[in-house]
Amino acid sequence: MARTFRGEDGKVRCHWCAATPGYIAYHDTEWGFPVADDPRLFEKLSLEGFQSGLSWRTILAKRENFRTAFHGFDFHRIARFTARDVERLLRNEGIVRHRGKIEAVINNARRALEIVEKEGSLAAFIWRYEPENNRRARPQTVSTSPESIALSRELRKRGWQFVGPTTVYAFMQAMGLVNDHVMDCVIRKEVERARQRFVRPR
Repeated sequence: MARTFRGEDGKVRCHWCAATPGYIAYHDTEWGFPVADDPRLFEKLSLEGFQSGLSWRTILAKRENFRTAFHGFDFHRIARFTARDVERLLRNEGIVRHRGKIEAVINNARRALEIVEKEGSLAAFIWRYEPENNRRARPQTVSTSPESIALSRELRKRGWQFVGPTTVYAFMQAMGLVNDHVMDCVIRKEVERARQRFVRPR
């Protein structure tokens, strides 16, 4: 059973946000709230790829540096990056300097453009994989789902990189395709209300 954490304000939250003070604001205002903005979705998929083998704490601390380095994760601009941009990014001490992950973001930006051309938007494509209510596992009890496996498979089929099922499930948790806040978490009901008001992109 997922554990909880009582903060200094007396509120009960998901236990994972006790790891560092920086997690609380992220947990309370971002994690699980539904997102339909293409650059934000692309940013999160990219940062999840950078997180592979690292902690989210590391990535979150560098997030503003990533946003600056990748032009706000505007995939239209990133798709035009060249080998010179890769070398520039490899010299940037403010981000994770991993050639394979940097090149994957550039590749994925080009693949994102293809999705937008065929599907209308990245958001419309991704939200087709939102799980049905009766198929969701209890909060924070799984690291993949049938939907994350299906979305991962389709992205890889379309040429995306660093989008395995676990990475994609973490992305789905963060972007609100599932409400994975534990039942006692003070934010869970806020996220559920946001999901009820949310207009699914089509």
